[in-house]
Amino acid sequence: MTRATLAEVLHPALEKRYAVAGVVCLGWEDARAYVSAAEAERAPIILQAGPGCRAHTPISVIGAMFRHLADAASIPVVLHLDHGATLEEAQAALAEGFTSIMFDGSSLPLDQNIRKTAEIVKLARSHGASSEGEVGFVGYDNGAASALTEPVDAMRFASETGVDAMAVAVGNVHLQQNPGDGIDEQALAGIAKATNGQVPLVIHGGSGVPALQRAALAKSSPICKFNIGTELRMVFGQALRRRVNDGTNEFDRLALLSSVHDPLAQTLRGILRQIGSSDRY
Repeated sequence: MTRATLAEVLHPALEKRYAVAGVVCLGWEDARAYVSAAEAERAPIILQAGPGCRAHTPISVIGAMFRHLADAASIPVVLHLDHGATLEEAQAALAEGFTSIMFDGSSLPLDQNIRKTAEIVKLARSHGASSEGEVGFVGYDNGAASALTEPVDAMRFASETGVDAMAVAVGNVHLQQNPGDGIDEQALAGIAKATNGQVPLVIHGGSGVPALQRAALAKSSPICKFNIGTELRMVFGQALRRRVNDGTNEFDRLALLSSVHDPLAQTLRGILRQIGSSDRY
């Protein structure tokens, strides 16, 4: 198994009650470590190129890297555009072989968010790809405040856009460096009921969800995808800092960057086991 769509990995997760990790990639070193971890755990994995990654590296380069990793892997690998903002970004990603597109219209009025997301869904499907949208607004630690997802809005958004996965705001926050208050399970239950538990839900800011709650919700709710970024970036930075400061005066970037692989892979393997996606393939 190599390249997969979001629907192909989330539908089994919804049926069998586990979640898949959407890992935020910033370059070769972390993306390679993530696929290595997923292979070791026999778990599906979603490689995500967010706005920061795309600002640093051309989408054509990211696409080539993701395709190479997916085509060499023995487990399903989703090539996912995260937080896309325009139709043009979606078209560019699909042209580079991305198998999943997230359009983030969460800051728009609901009607406009639905209309624009539906356009992306139609475009993605014409390329054999999947789609993700967001209703409500997931805020940022020490930044923009969240707006909780209303169940009635979630029901309408899912029905009128036809998204394969729906990101929701239920207490989760982007960029948290430590576990926060966690998911508002009452709010989550309202959304699950409104959508009959049939729409795979996505938690952005998964790093801020306490580990025990992350594990429990993967088993007991329609949450099928946890986005994990900050938690892994912290491991990357800590491992690199240790190597740079180890007193050897090493200057070769390959030697320095190779130090992040094992800590990243080990940390992600623990997360994959935690959310139940190990030994699925």
